[in-house]
Amino acid sequence: MMTENELNLLAAYMVDTHGRKAIQYADTAVEELEEIGERLRADAWRMLRGVVLEMVEGRRTLAGNTLH
Repeated sequence: MMTENELNLLAAYMVDTHGRKAIQYADTAVEELEEIGERLRADAWRMLRGVVLEMVEGRRTLAGNTLH
């Protein structure tokens, strides 16, 4: 399993590279993995999507710090 730091780094990379479209890419990954029965991997993408969403909406910095 990924550490919190690794999850933040991956999410920051996705946001930096794709912007808001990163959310759509994560959604697509979840859907495709669910279709083939890969629930554990789909859950990992769900977690990543949540961090990406927080970054895109400005609730978390690209460094992973939560903003209040």
